[in-house]
Amino acid sequence: MTITQLKYVLAVAEHKNFTLAAEKCFVTQPTLSMQIQKIEEELSITIFDRTKKPIQLTDIGQKIVSQAKNIVIEADRIQDIVEQQKGFIGGEFRLGIIPTIMPTLLPMFLNNFIKKHPKVKLIIEELNTDEIITKLNNGHLDAAIAATPLMEEKIKEIVLYYEPFVAYIPENHQHFQKQEIEVDDLNLDEILLLQDGHCFRDGILNLCKNNTQNGTNRFQIESGSFETLIKLANEGLGTTLLPFLHTLDLKESDKVKLRHFVEPKPAREISLIYPKSELKIQIIDALRSTISGIIKGAIIFQNVEIISPLQNKERNLRG
Repeated sequence: MTITQLKYVLAVAEHKNFTLAAEKCFVTQPTLSMQIQKIEEELSITIFDRTKKPIQLTDIGQKIVSQAKNIVIEADRIQDIVEQQKGFIGGEFRLGIIPTIMPTLLPMFLNNFIKKHPKVKLIIEELNTDEIITKLNNGHLDAAIAATPLMEEKIKEIVLYYEPFVAYIPENHQHFQKQEIEVDDLNLDEILLLQDGHCFRDGILNLCKNNTQNGTNRFQIESGSFETLIKLANEGLGTTLLPFLHTLDLKESDKVKLRHFVEPKPAREISLIYPKSELKIQIIDALRSTISGIIKGAIIFQNVEIISPLQNKERNLRG
């Protein structure tokens, strides 16, 4: 059997469809099917149950796919070892970034990184955390930037910075006159939230888990945009929480509505995450170095309390 054949098996296992797997592998469907059949004949087993819709792995097929992933990773590592030995930092690198980080962090480091490492071809995708974890585990991303800790067995995390939550309180709100606010000042019923699927939303829910007032809100709205939440708050329809970096580009008329929390400030942990196989680690290290160098000038908070991005998790304290 060959590495290419194993990659075909992995593609079918992922997409559960021979035609789609062939498209992703840039070969014809008959070619892919023939190569997989050759493996099955060589091993005298059936990897896929083709009678099921969608196609399913057989019991022995599941074990083969698990081992095939390891073999393909180790084969890729050979080229990676050669490139590291040569000190080469280049090639295609697929990076995922969650939506609440992408618009603020990416413009801060991208230009600097591509100037330092012109041989790296960055392919950047905006993805939610669940999509990132799936793509990292399936080998479709080399690394990602996300809120952590994620407690994923096959994924490593390198902390880049801690980003405080900042309250956005309109002038007509009872807490507008406060210079700093406390978590107990928050009422979850009146906080405008991002829509489900955003880990920043889950962080707010964890932060405010004891602060609901049982349905006193007049309406419920969830948005995919901080800008929408700010505009609604400006109309007196509630308060919201923003990540610190997002507050830097607000209009001056909006900045007067920002309120920091008393210390320790609730914050989210932002990390560079990647598979434990550590493929392309030289590019991962270059990314970490570039981002860390830039972010030090923007994030200077030390006394923070890390709020977990995982649903229904207790708060995790960090100094």
